[in-house]
Amino acid sequence: MQELAVRYSKLSTDRETAERNHLEWITPGHPLFEALRRHASDGARDAFAAGACFHSLEHNAAVRLDFYRARAVDGLGNVIHERLFTVESASDSAHTLREADILGNLIPAPAPDDPPSVATLPYPDGWLHEHALMPFIEEVRGERLEQVDRVAEHVELSLTEVLQRLDDEIGRAAEEVGKGVTGAAGRLARAETRHAEVAARRERRRDELKRQRAVTLQGVERLASALVVPHPERESPQVRRLRPNPETEMTAMRTVIEYEAARGCKVTDVHEKNLGYDITSFDPESGELRLIEIKGLAAQTGTILLTPNERRVAEDRRDCYWLYVVTNCADQPRLEDPIFDPAGRP
Repeated sequence: MQELAVRYSKLSTDRETAERNHLEWITPGHPLFEALRRHASDGARDAFAAGACFHSLEHNAAVRLDFYRARAVDGLGNVIHERLFTVESASDSAHTLREADILGNLIPAPAPDDPPSVATLPYPDGWLHEHALMPFIEEVRGERLEQVDRVAEHVELSLTEVLQRLDDEIGRAAEEVGKGVTGAAGRLARAETRHAEVAARRERRRDELKRQRAVTLQGVERLASALVVPHPERESPQVRRLRPNPETEMTAMRTVIEYEAARGCKVTDVHEKNLGYDITSFDPESGELRLIEIKGLAAQTGTILLTPNERRVAEDRRDCYWLYVVTNCADQPRLEDPIFDPAGRP
């Protein structure tokens, strides 16, 4: 650790903080970030192999989550992109692709003595390949081809122009050699050598770009599996009230989005990304950014719940995290006073 402290004495994982304070920005792809990630992965290997069990307020029946990692690699062996995939399998062998952060809304639980049948289903490797890995590799291949084509166009224009100038120089030098001009033979030899070097360089770049276009899927690996069972108290009156109602939630979303738009803010709906908040709201005049979690109640009063994921984000982004509660969504929606920094409250 002392060696790391010497090598990375001033760093930040937040880009704005790093730029403002002239720090080294640590982000995915950075050697330190990747080293720590590999260390964490190696240390968790036994736990990954053992799997885990979770309670869910959303699921009506047990499901299994299988976590996979896959890489897109070009013809030079460079890893272009790496992505984590999560497949949810139900007892009827139906599969759904989920976001990896689905675990943020689950509650750790002890493994059942008698695991449900879904726990022993075959792994969904074939379904994953068809519905996730092939679209992934096609997406990466499309992006890579677009990038390589731009580079190839530049290479052809620049190196061909250099070769054309060298051809002209060779022609002039050859003409001077024929006239017996002193030093012309040396200039001709240098121009021809330079021409051969540039021509070889162009061929090397053409070959490299051709191989960079060859994007393949490699390193597909199942990392871990988790069993998800319905919360044992999910049907109790107290817990049932905490489960989201889609119609109520959408009413609350519309109410808050209209309110923020009326404030002159630029609103972005991100509720399907499971980021720990539902919308972002940016005020172009003041520069204020709000990460807003929206909760809706059908009645005029009631209880709301921050999921574990929402709670973590609220604690991490206390400078800009807001909680908006909309009551009476079944009749006349009413936006209560917005709550800044809910993590700072009891």
